[in-house]
Amino acid sequence: MFGWSEILERLPHRPPFLLLDRVLGVEPGRAWGYKNITMNEPQFRGHFPGNPVLPGVLTIESLLQLTWILYSGLGSPRLAGIDRLKFRRQVKPGDRLDLEVQEVEIDGECRRVRVRAQVDGQVASEGILTLFLEASSGSRPDATSE
Repeated sequence: MFGWSEILERLPHRPPFLLLDRVLGVEPGRAWGYKNITMNEPQFRGHFPGNPVLPGVLTIESLLQLTWILYSGLGSPRLAGIDRLKFRRQVKPGDRLDLEVQEVEIDGECRRVRVRAQVDGQVASEGILTLFLEASSGSRPDATSE
């Protein structure tokens, strides 16, 4: 399990676009963690006033950031495709978005990963992401740069 500082060491993302709060586990081909959804996040000012809902694309981004953790050391995952992705429930401020990524296929530098985001045990979204692992330069921005 690792938190904020370890996530910052492994991801190039920085607030406000860092969408992963804690990684609970990583094992070969699988990672899981979560993102706490809070009302002070900037997207809720306009999506939607009076009925704040996390945009689905940010759920996908949270899952992609978890794939960075899964593949850290192997390369930088670049999104190549989204298959059979379903949004099954709204995600709102106060929710904890539980995230899981599971590798299902390897073809050279391409990976297919089953992804799932849940709130209170209910599936919020799930599908398959196709990723290309780009050779990593080995450098990560330091935690203080923005």
